[in-house]
Amino acid sequence: MIKILFVCHGNICRSTMAESVMTYLVKEKHLEASFSIHSAATSREEIGNTPHYGTVGKLKEMQIPLVPHRAVQMTAADYGNYDYLIGMDAANIRNMTRIAGGDSDKKIYKLLTFAGSGRDVADPWYTGDFDATYKDVLKGCSALLEYILKNDYD
Repeated sequence: MIKILFVCHGNICRSTMAESVMTYLVKEKHLEASFSIHSAATSREEIGNTPHYGTVGKLKEMQIPLVPHRAVQMTAADYGNYDYLIGMDAANIRNMTRIAGGDSDKKIYKLLTFAGSGRDVADPWYTGDFDATYKDVLKGCSALLEYILKNDYD
């Protein structure tokens, strides 16, 4: 079982979108029994809240099912429980590393690194641009799945 945790600041926009997109991509390949995919926040601001209406609307437009979700915060224990901890931007990576107490096993990544870019996935909470966020999330999740299937999938 390959375990992935997507992380952003509040866990209502980007990481929730990535959780839903990756779940969809894995199901398209009939590999859902081999993956555990979740998401979390680095902050406590949105704990218990449902996904942002912009994320819900964009996923619906793209005909990608929204994974049932309420925002949760990443914990230190998550580092041991997941194979990949995927942040959306540099601030997420810093906070994830702090929460985890380091990254000795090299499990923390920025999503777009799998697509050959060091760019951050812009936070649509601030930009209002869920289209751009979706494009980056789809690109990153597709590349992450390709990477896992090539390197970690038996």
